[in-house]
Amino acid sequence: MNRNYAAALLISIGALSFPSGGAMAEDSGAMKSMPGMHMDAGAAPPGSATAKLGDLDISGGYVRAMLPGQPVGGGYITIHNGGKIDDKLTSVTSSAAGKVELHEMKIEGEIMKMREVKGGIAIPAGATVTLAPSTMHMMFKQVKAPFKQGSVVPVMLMFDKAGMVDINLPVVSAKGS
Repeated sequence: MNRNYAAALLISIGALSFPSGGAMAEDSGAMKSMPGMHMDAGAAPPGSATAKLGDLDISGGYVRAMLPGQPVGGGYITIHNGGKIDDKLTSVTSSAAGKVELHEMKIEGEIMKMREVKGGIAIPAGATVTLAPSTMHMMFKQVKAPFKQGSVVPVMLMFDKAGMVDINLPVVSAKGS
């Protein structure tokens, strides 16, 4: 795979922020000159999706529009566990994609690495976990049609304890919020 293409792909789908003390990827400046490529971990855009499932409050849900030729899409969400029992986001499915994986991006040395999070993402009791650009995220693979700004992407979030919830994530600009 072409190195520039691989870097653009990693950055265009974004990644995740760790809620307490985790590392965040930083933009060296070179990425800013590439259309649709950015490393922001800003707030969710206006009109982002929300849901309630037991003790879990889900907010800030959205996906970014896909750029021409982009093979995967990135999705983001915030989950607050207001209960006294730990939970875990075990999987995500969507009728808009053949597969949805939970991913994280980390800087190791001077290299950004993305990998699938096997076994799900822990949602500790009383904590808030954010899947956002430049940190953890949902990666939509085998998309049936590129995500277009102004549409929605249906997803089903599956949790170990709370069960499952359907939510429609709005598609926002590929350039970010």
